[in-house]
Amino acid sequence: MYSGQCLCGVVQFEIKGPIHHIVHCHCSECRKAQGSAYATNGIVQSTDFKILCGKDKLTAYESSPGQKKYFCKICGSPIISKRKLKPEQLRIRLGTVTSNVMEQPEAHIFVSSKADWDIIHDDLPQYEAYEPGR
Repeated sequence: MYSGQCLCGVVQFEIKGPIHHIVHCHCSECRKAQGSAYATNGIVQSTDFKILCGKDKLTAYESSPGQKKYFCKICGSPIISKRKLKPEQLRIRLGTVTSNVMEQPEAHIFVSSKADWDIIHDDLPQYEAYEPGR
């Protein structure tokens, strides 16, 4: 089980299952949403994710048709994103998970649009778009 929260601590959540398909996404949308070189995201089952407090402090932005990104109204921390076509899954921003994460990142994706000042220093596979099989 994992726990997590936003920067100000108002939104707190737990995850009662594994985190799958952890990737470092370098697309321009993730860079803007995260305010950094990339966002580290993982997939959790919707049934494994529970907001413990602060649900009323979450707000959403539809970043593309059928996809909403949820973040704290107070501090702006991105928490999850949901896709209408895959309601059984949530994409969690790993930076908000406060407990030790057992699973490890699998790849860098959308390296074709990474920031020109970003240098990747690890040996994870790199993909121009989504990783194979997605």
